[in-house]
Amino acid sequence: IDAARTALVVVDMQNYYMAEGYPNPAPVAQAIVPNVNRMAAALRAAGGRVVWIQTDSREAPAKWSNHQKYKLTPERAEARLRLLSDSNDGFKLYPSLEAKPEDLYVRKIMFSAMLPYSGDLDRVLRQHGVEILLIAGTKTNVCCESTARDASMMNYRVAMLSDANATSTDEEHAAALNGFQVSFGDVMTVGEAITRLVPAAKRSAAAS
Repeated sequence: IDAARTALVVVDMQNYYMAEGYPNPAPVAQAIVPNVNRMAAALRAAGGRVVWIQTDSREAPAKWSNHQKYKLTPERAEARLRLLSDSNDGFKLYPSLEAKPEDLYVRKIMFSAMLPYSGDLDRVLRQHGVEILLIAGTKTNVCCESTARDASMMNYRVAMLSDANATSTDEEHAAALNGFQVSFGDVMTVGEAITRLVPAAKRSAAAS
């Protein structure tokens, strides 16, 4: 894994999806925070990028209206729009995540962060010369998997980190990772990804 061309993409690890008291939490995601922080620190040190993806509800009524109308109850739709507004604490990253000022921050509207009408992730990654993605976050089988599959079909090399993704049940988690590995990309642990990192400085020295 050439660190200079790699980004850790951390999906939706926001209070709305992780903290107690919110309507759609995956508390199991709290347990993967140390692994996400470990992977982020290792990749930064090797010369790679860390990208924090945050769902922002502001444009959802205009760009994803059918999801609001037909998939969610009126009460759930109202709560989602309100609590994922960037003015609400639900939008903020979970407090124990070690996000840094030099990291990249990208907003999305829909499950996948790669779709051009959902967010700006593809442009940001290509602007920074990123070709390899390590996917982490919550939920494994919804936003993480959607982002990873779309990235694979947009010609990125993609790996989902099995111990840095989380969802509601072990069965859903395993099914998402198994399906992804069969047809779309790789699945590995944080430890495996770190051991495969080739630091940017080492790569430059080898090239010279």
